[in-house]
Amino acid sequence: MPYQILRRKWLLRPWMWTLMPLELAGLVPLLVLFGIAQPDLYRTKLWEVGHHYGFNSNPKMILYAYANYEPYPDVPFVWTRTLTDFNVALSVITLFILLAKLIAFIMKFWFPMLAAGLNLAMVALYTVSVYGQMGPDHADPRYPSKIAWYISKSCDYARPFRAYKSCQLAKGTFAVTVYMLALYVANLAIALYVCWPNEGDRAGAVEDDGSDSGSGGSPLDYVKEGRDWEMTGMKGPASPRVMPYTPRTQAFHTLDRKLPLRQHYG
Repeated sequence: MPYQILRRKWLLRPWMWTLMPLELAGLVPLLVLFGIAQPDLYRTKLWEVGHHYGFNSNPKMILYAYANYEPYPDVPFVWTRTLTDFNVALSVITLFILLAKLIAFIMKFWFPMLAAGLNLAMVALYTVSVYGQMGPDHADPRYPSKIAWYISKSCDYARPFRAYKSCQLAKGTFAVTVYMLALYVANLAIALYVCWPNEGDRAGAVEDDGSDSGSGGSPLDYVKEGRDWEMTGMKGPASPRVMPYTPRTQAFHTLDRKLPLRQHYG
């Protein structure tokens, strides 16, 4: 049997059943956290707090651009609504994929090659989300930032601005996103491991070689090769005077009134 692309046996099924509840445990809070962050629960507030301490650029850069009739500034991805909407869409897609995976896995349609492709796509999407939440801010050369301040620093900086809970929400959202990314990396590793040629492929190949080289073929194989199948592979009778017969031979003898047992013992 050659390498099977789609219908491959899942070698680590217990691990798959373990990862699904873990995905659900991370997805539920992620849906809530991403949902309440839309459209702008704390994004701009944390941006203002960071600028007050010199941790990042000034959120009023957009107003300055409009007031001076300048082009729209290049806002860092971490402070854009695009990231917020992307995270909400990502959580909904994750829910859909988890439900589809559960049903397909039970129905044995969750093929390893399909799982590898989807998990690779989800790893890429969650990598973008993680990068966006902690992403750099180089919009203002005076206040460059490689990592968002609410990730790298304490939330105590936000207390004077009454944004301590908002900072904690942002930290928690980032932590759950990293958790989901780790789970999808594990899923991808399992899928790639199952897709890799293994002992099952070699055993199947040996089985097929044995069946092809043996004498037990189907009638269709003998017809294709132009050989007679009816009397093939039959053992001789115990008595050398008795001719072997098949059900077709028995039918001809019955029509001819020549019953083999009566002829032998009569």
